[in-house]
This record gives sequence, C-alpha cells and structure tokens, in this order.
Amino acid sequence: MAGGGISLRELDGRPVSDLAGVGDRKAEALSRVDVRSVLDLLTYYPRRYLDRTREATIGALAVGEEGMVLVRVERVSARRTRGGRSLVEVRVADDTGTLRLTFFNQPWRERQLSEGTEAVVFGRLDRFRGDVQMTNPVVDLVGDRTGRIVAVYPQSEAGGLQSWDMDTLIAEALRRVMMVRGFADPVPTAVRDRYRLVGRAAAYGGIHRPGSMQEVVEARRRLVFDELLRIQLELVQRKVDLERTARGIAHTVDGDLVSAFHERLGFELTVAQRRTISAISADLAEARPMHRLLQGDVGSGKTVVAVSALLAAVQGGHQGAFMAPTGVLAEQHHIGVAGLLAGLTVADPSTLLGSRPLRVDLLTGRTPAAERRRIAADLVAGGVDILIGTHALIQEGVEFGSLGVVVIDEQHKFGVEQRAALRAENSDGTVPDVLVMTATPIPRTAAMTVYGDLDVSVLDELPPGRTPITTEWVADDDDAVWAAVRAEVAEGRQAYVVCPLIDESEALEVRSAEEVYAELSQGGLADLRLGLLHGRVGHAEKEETMGLFRSGAIDVMVATTVIEVGVDVPNATIMVVLDAARFGIAQLHQLRGRVGRGEVASRCLLVGDAPTAEAEERLKALVRTTDGFELAEVDLDLRGEGTIMGERQKGRNDLRLASLRRDREWVEAAREVAIELVGDGDGLAGHADLADEVALFLGEAESAFLLKS
Repeated sequence: MAGGGISLRELDGRPVSDLAGVGDRKAEALSRVDVRSVLDLLTYYPRRYLDRTREATIGALAVGEEGMVLVRVERVSARRTRGGRSLVEVRVADDTGTLRLTFFNQPWRERQLSEGTEAVVFGRLDRFRGDVQMTNPVVDLVGDRTGRIVAVYPQSEAGGLQSWDMDTLIAEALRRVMMVRGFADPVPTAVRDRYRLVGRAAAYGGIHRPGSMQEVVEARRRLVFDELLRIQLELVQRKVDLERTARGIAHTVDGDLVSAFHERLGFELTVAQRRTISAISADLAEARPMHRLLQGDVGSGKTVVAVSALLAAVQGGHQGAFMAPTGVLAEQHHIGVAGLLAGLTVADPSTLLGSRPLRVDLLTGRTPAAERRRIAADLVAGGVDILIGTHALIQEGVEFGSLGVVVIDEQHKFGVEQRAALRAENSDGTVPDVLVMTATPIPRTAAMTVYGDLDVSVLDELPPGRTPITTEWVADDDDAVWAAVRAEVAEGRQAYVVCPLIDESEALEVRSAEEVYAELSQGGLADLRLGLLHGRVGHAEKEETMGLFRSGAIDVMVATTVIEVGVDVPNATIMVVLDAARFGIAQLHQLRGRVGRGEVASRCLLVGDAPTAEAEERLKALVRTTDGFELAEVDLDLRGEGTIMGERQKGRNDLRLASLRRDREWVEAAREVAIELVGDGDGLAGHADLADEVALFLGEAESAFLLKS
C-alpha cells in the first residue's frame, strides 16, 4: 500500500472490539451510531471544539457571553415541568462564585453530575430570577482533558455514549495505528504539495487531537478534499469507461437539414444557444457516445437546441427520440417541434422525387392501439424520423431502426432504469448520443458533484422578445390581488392561481386548491371562467381542462404544483401563488416560469406571511432576481446541499465533512485532480490504492446514484 502504512481498507477490516476497553456492551452501543470498525471510529468526526487552554472563571464571565469554566458540583435536583419536560438543575461553583446549570429533557444529567464531581462546562451566561445560569451547556468531565483543545463528539443517549467515551477510544485507535505502520496516503505527493494539504496521519490526528485550531483547519481541508476526490474519481472513471468501451455514431453535423432549420426559425439564436449547439455538434461528430447535461432557465430556448441535435441524427439517416415526463408535456413538445419542422424534407430514394416530408410522431399512454401498431412498424422501417413521447418510448414492442440521438427532458423525473433503456445499443452495436435537459438550475459545484459524469452546457440568457417577469411579495390576498387578475383578463389574457394542497388540512393552515376554487368562483373572481387542476384529477379530465385553458376557454386556472412543469400558455400573464412561504426557491421559480412566455409584460404575486427568517430570505430573493442560477446559489446557501443531494443513498461517503456551500473551491480542485489522474492513460488502474478507496467508500447504491443520468 501507499507509503507502506495501514490502508483505510485494513482499518475497515479491524472491528472496534480490537481496541482496549471495548467489550460486548460497548461494541453494541457503538454499533447504534454506526461505528463497527476502526475506520468508522476515525470517521466519526467532532461537531465542535473546546479550547481548554483558555478557561475562564465564573466571576470573570459577563451575562450574554459564551465561556468555559472549570467547576465542582454542589447540589443537584430534578423535576418535571408543567409541560411534562424533565428539568435538571445543578448548582456549581469555583473559587470566584456560583452558577446554576439548567438542563431540559436530559434526565441522565442527574446521574452524571453527582455532588463533588468536577467538570468543565461551556455555554452562554444569562440571568434568571436574579441568578446567573447556563441553559443546556456542553459538559465535559475533567479527566486528562484540561489544558488542551478538546474535541466534542455527538452524544448518543440511546447508546449511553458520551463525548469523552469517543475521545478516549479514538485516541487509542490513533495510538495503535501510529505504533504499527502509520497511515497509508494514496494521494500523490505532487497533488498534496500543489494544494498545501497535510498528510493523512496529520489529518486524522489534527481533526481528533489538535494542538491548535489551525491544525483543525488544515486537517479538515485534507479530509474534505479526500471525500470530494473519491466522488470525482468515480464519476470521471465512469465517463472515461463509457467513452472507451461504447461505440457511438459519428454524425454529419454540417448537413443541410440543420442549416435549413435555423434559417426558417424567424429569429436569431442567442449567443448561449450558438455556443451550446456548437459544443453538442462537436460531441455528435465524434465516434463516442455523447452524454451531456443541458441546463437552461425557464424560457432560455432549450427546445431549439434539442431539435438541432435531433436533426443532426436525422440528416445522417438515423432517428431521434424525445422523452418527456408527462403526457401533457409530450403533447406540447409534439405540437411545438412539429410546428418548427413543418415543410422540411428528408432524402428517401423510394419516393418519386427522392425525398419526403420529415415525420414527427407522438407516442404516449393515450395513443390508440391501432396508431401504436402503425408507429411501431414505421419506426422499425425508418419511416419515423423523430418520435416524441413519455415512458411509452421504452415499452416492449417499440424498436427503432437506428436510434441516433436521445433527448430526455426534465431528466430528474425519470428513474435510472428508464434512462438506461434509451441508451441501449442499436442492432449494429452502436450506442445513441444522449442529451438530458433540466429547467431547474443547479449550482456549478453541485452539478459537478451530482452530475459529474456528464459534460455540462448552460443556457444563461433569454431569447430576444421575452419580457422579464415582475415579482411582488404581498402579505394578504386582498381585493388588490384579485383586481390585478381581473384587469389582466379584461385585456384578453389569462391567469394562474397556485395553492400548496389539494384539499383542506387541519395540520397546515394553508388553503387548498378546491377551497380556493370554491371561494373565487363565488366571490373575488365570480364573473370569470375558472378551471381546477390538481393531482387527483383524472387523466382525461386533466387533459380536457388543459386543452380548454390553452384555447382560451378558461380565464383563470386554479391549480397545485402540477403546472410546475410543462404547461406552456403564452397568453397567461399573471400568477398568484398563495401561501408562497410553503414552497422552496426552485419550485417557486419553476412556477413563476409558467408566465412571461409571450411578449406581454407578466407579473407573479407571492402571497402570505414568512413564518421564518429563511422563508423571508427566499421570498426576498425571488422578488430581487429572475436569474435561476443566482437563485440556485441562494437556495444552496440557505438550505444546504440536502436540497441538491437529497436523493443520495446514505453511504459511507455521504459528505460527512465536505459542504458544497463552504467548500466550493475544493469541489473544483477535486474535479481537476480526478481528470488528471484518470486521464493519464490507465485510469484508476494506474492508482490502485485510490481505486480501492473509491470502491470502499462508494458502494453499489452510491455509485448508481452518481450515475443517475
């Protein structure tokens, strides 16, 4: 192993019971916090640190100030509050004064802090009924921990584990490792030097037993890098493997069909569209399968880019597939794409003139059986050029003659298996190129971590003629809100009213779609034509309602978030979102994108109070900007990577230390190093120790998640 030291694989193979002081009972307690091996123990990281080199006295502490004092216990009492909570009160003292410690819902403190016990307590000093006190302070029994920086670990009441238990065991584990061979370090010395990273021994020692807070900083930096590097190595290796082993189609990208399409558009492509089409064309020209993510804010022109890619396949004699998550969205794409391509022809030597109209078909769960059979037969024969549909595209009996390019819209709505089915080999062994699209902007570092096996293109500007949406936050849906809706309808336009729930809920004080529909039909919008749309509406009724709205027969659509994706009605110019604080930033941004799709100025009214500071920040951000990528960064800062990586399996490498918010620069550094190491000819095979760590930390479930697209 690297450097001759003990590898993490070896540490994982050593049960924690090998350590002195860990009998059956202690081993069982540790297993309850998922600590079973020495590696588990060393990756059980502290949640904070106490600088025991800077202890204060009770007399020197000021009210409102945090501090740490060495005290002795004088008296302990326990009781129940009127609300049923346990309350433990402890009187402690030092040579300068006395202090009351108050613990809520920690009944075990009565046993821990018996009279005469010495302890170090850390907390904020406040005053209650004339006495100075600390509420729920951190407690550390003294032992040998005075005069140093003490790591404080998560405590487990269920397992009976205290912070000092973990401290003692980890110290023993570190001592035993360093006594034998020390830690192996598979990260190349050149990489560690480039980024000024400490060695692995210093990292584990510094995170658990630091001599200074600077050591903690340096240790964390190295361990964060290791976590992120393992993920990036897996992603880059998978991408390289796909490119090396799969046989793609080298498309003719400079043909007449794509050029004719662009000339007939009637508008100029944006710089971002041209840049993205150029990058995709370069991929398509290569004899390796494309695997690219296209991020584009609502209304940025992703469809034109997607159609350009599909036509590159068609002009070379291949076929294109366009898969959408819902029947409504598939039908909408079919109408739009067929309209864009009307009048274009493709070569066909079997016809009298040697050409025929380019054919775009639709296949969904609602397609009649006879039509389905006809499409299936023509598809195999090559008579269908572009097939648009839902998951019906991958059902048994649907076989392409030669599938060249696949476009998957709103890719996060599909499962791994569904996407893999469209990437299956053609009969000649070639693999189609895949373009996955999302209108949910993803912060750059998160995209590199979650979708790191894809090349990423971004459409970061809106086509000309699109009018920005004005967003306002109002406290109540008073007459002014509904007057604004009536004014838009009076001008011949349409509106959305969005509610968080389908029906009434006692648990949440938010009004349902059905309740709001009934109220508005009889009150504020009684003179208008209203429709109702939510998840419990049957498929046929939903399609009918949407058809009426698109045709203008419905003035106001009252709906839940079912309209978040795929409802395109350019005549809708105002949206009212009730109880807006119940929605996340990404969802509100997606909803807002249902208006502003035409040339008329549009408005979005966010209605309701903000019950928390975070909710207030969300709503203010939406008022401030319509830039989805800026909002994605705000969301990441407010709520953390859980919003981005929420689907991840809880594996060993679930970013225990790394944060996509705090460690943005290390995500990029890890990516660069992974590309450098994997792309050096032999891939991870040339770095056996690193490859072993990737396999150790990223199990099958985790790897499947990382290859989710």
